[in-house]
Amino acid sequence: MLSLPLPVRVFLCTTPVDMRKGFDGLAALVHSHLGADPLSGDLFVFCGKRRDRVKLLYWAGDGLALWYKRLEAGTFAWPGSAQDRGLVGAQPQGRCGLSLRAADLALLLEGVELASVKRRPRYQRPAAATATA
Repeated sequence: MLSLPLPVRVFLCTTPVDMRKGFDGLAALVHSHLGADPLSGDLFVFCGKRRDRVKLLYWAGDGLALWYKRLEAGTFAWPGSAQDRGLVGAQPQGRCGLSLRAADLALLLEGVELASVKRRPRYQRPAAATATA
């Protein structure tokens, strides 16, 4: 079981990555692809081209931690670009990333196609407006 301190934000890289990458390679992708800080305490999710492997990178307070899963059969239903993701509440992150809810990540890891999930309307706090000078 994967237990992470809450609240944690989840950022998913929508483009396939080389699954041979380790801590430093994935941390560099967090900077370049997602425009985020790997030491922020957020959870970063990566998938390979064949979509049968997934890696989760997060800061555990005293160092980076890496969680890795390989499917023996089947693939993950990985969201593609922002246009075809069809996710309620998901927000673009960086040039090829997506911000998800933790519940969506759990569904993704269980093999559920997120675009086909029908959700009932819920309150969502509006994004903070940026000040313009």
